[in-house]
Amino acid sequence: QVQLVESGGGLVQPGGSLRLSCAASGFTFSSYSMNWYRQVPGKDREFVASSPINDHAPAYADSVKGRFTISRDNVKNTVYLQMNSLKPEDTAVYYCNALSLWLLKKWEYWGQGTQVTVSP
Repeated sequence: QVQLVESGGGLVQPGGSLRLSCAASGFTFSSYSMNWYRQVPGKDREFVASSPINDHAPAYADSVKGRFTISRDNVKNTVYLQMNSLKPEDTAVYYCNALSLWLLKKWEYWGQGTQVTVSP
């Protein structure tokens, strides 16, 4: 049974930091690109950061570049999102995503989300 369990969300003041974690189970973690997305009510889910397989360089949305850092631990089957210099516009539900593409097949899983609120 595939599970992606996010944790680490909460309320933080502008300029503060949070570290999100996503613990994965039920699939071969090292074979999946691990990604973070976020969503606010009434808007589409948007890409935040990606940690590809095989130690390829991570990718970030322009809005978080220089402030957020994605990392993964293939032994602990966990992906992290370190968020620094948080802004009110970072307020959203953050979702962990696992993605694998092979030939014409796609495997994709989502976590349940964790709320991040940036407010004075």
